[in-house]
Amino acid sequence: MVVALSGYGAALDYLYARTTGAFKFGLERTRALLAEMGDPHLAVPTLHIAGTNGKGSSVATAEALLRAKGLRVARYTSPHLVDFRERIVVAGTPIAEREVVEFVDRWMATVERIEASFFEATTAMAFAHFARARADVALIETGLGGRLDSTNVVHPLAAGVTSIGLDHTEYLGPTLESIAREKAGIFKAGVPAVIGEPSPEVAGWLARSARAAGASAIRVVAEETRTEDIVVDSTGTAFTLHALGATTRLHTPLIGRHQAANFAFTLLLLDAAGAPMATSPASAKTAAEAIVLPGRFQRVGRWIFDVAHNADGARTLAGTLATLPHDDEVTVLLCVLADKDWREMMAALAPIAARFILTDSPTAPASRRWALSEVVTFAASLGVEHVVEPDFDAALARAKSFAGTTLVTGSFHTVGDAMARLQVSPLTG
Repeated sequence: MVVALSGYGAALDYLYARTTGAFKFGLERTRALLAEMGDPHLAVPTLHIAGTNGKGSSVATAEALLRAKGLRVARYTSPHLVDFRERIVVAGTPIAEREVVEFVDRWMATVERIEASFFEATTAMAFAHFARARADVALIETGLGGRLDSTNVVHPLAAGVTSIGLDHTEYLGPTLESIAREKAGIFKAGVPAVIGEPSPEVAGWLARSARAAGASAIRVVAEETRTEDIVVDSTGTAFTLHALGATTRLHTPLIGRHQAANFAFTLLLLDAAGAPMATSPASAKTAAEAIVLPGRFQRVGRWIFDVAHNADGARTLAGTLATLPHDDEVTVLLCVLADKDWREMMAALAPIAARFILTDSPTAPASRRWALSEVVTFAASLGVEHVVEPDFDAALARAKSFAGTTLVTGSFHTVGDAMARLQVSPLTG
């Protein structure tokens, strides 16, 4: 017997309970759930984005550019930082708590019968909300991989892979080629494929997969665009872009040299999707100022929040911080999930850190918490000052005791937990 839930907290508890057990790959449960709901994923045109790094930046950029054209834009991203509702947004407004409760009440019996996971149920909820809200287009970010990710039920206007790095190797395979093959699984027959990966070899693997899938066109960012004169400062990233037959000086509020490439990828993805999505660089120039992406080199007073959670992300973060003028020392408050390459991440961050504060994130799954005893030993080998404070609130307090800037990084859990305690909202700033 299924009992109706009484509130938002209870609905989330129910959904989070679906995260237990082994990770579930495959599309059959998502398709079965959506079929019973009337296939809402077919009601709204979509753009599908996969990649190891850069997905969030590309979705945020596409959202701003499309909203500037007057379109009602939906986005589905994961994970969230503070509030579950960050995952499902239409026209800048997150799904209402009431709608989350109503979805769970109405569909929990079906979810249990199908044995759908948290992400499968959440994906179905997003599509139902987008259809009900009459979105003009939905930007869909894969959760993990691509080929067997729950979001891969869509037949998009265009599909793009941003970049490939070594992450989630236990699920996607141990090599860049195996990971590229899984992420290229979002490419489909008759749908344009856009490739943002800068490495010619890896881009070649992705292009071969796109051809094998029968993509209607293959657009490689490194072949069609060029960025130069990149300038990074505290206001964002300025660059000259040669793309789509024009040379344009652009600026994005997102900080980091890599954001120029993410911007170029997004313009090609929208161009591949055709009218009314296609956006000229000149039109993007003004629209770009509205780009917002919480948790990506986000400065709030003395704090910098960045969700870098793999070695490539940490190296990019360290490089970005090194390029910006800062007179004060940097304390890195760090917590990484155990299944990530935290040693490589720490090594990448060590050159910009006056010290590490090593801690545990309260919302990190117990099964994925890193072993602080091992972390301390490795920190000592790096020769960087380090403080161990397992209690997260005490770690934040300790960070405040040091002068200068505090960089909070390592995972979405780490950044989200810090934002919640410091009263920084990803939804309103």
